[in-house]
Amino acid sequence: MNAQPQTIVSLVPPFTRDSAILKVRAVEDKWNTRDPKQVAGGYAEDCYWRNRSEFLRGREEVLAFLTRKWSQELEYRLNQGAVVFRRKQDRRSLRLRIA
Repeated sequence: MNAQPQTIVSLVPPFTRDSAILKVRAVEDKWNTRDPKQVAGGYAEDCYWRNRSEFLRGREEVLAFLTRKWSQELEYRLNQGAVVFRRKQDRRSLRLRIA
């Protein structure tokens, strides 16, 4: 076998253009499993979310929210795209468009 070594890409900041695209795809893939435990597990225990008029504190509230959301939204699918990626000195930003 002539296997080519794969480069390991970090999916945490700072991002390059390519790692930003991989990060967006990884998040999209995880969300589209519609597995509340798997998705909520990617957030900090003390995370803070806002979804429209609902405010969530902590991973347990996120888990309950996602369980409720995906039991009602059977055709839900996250589609993200990296709209803007720029580098200004050592700062990078990534803006996501959720369709």
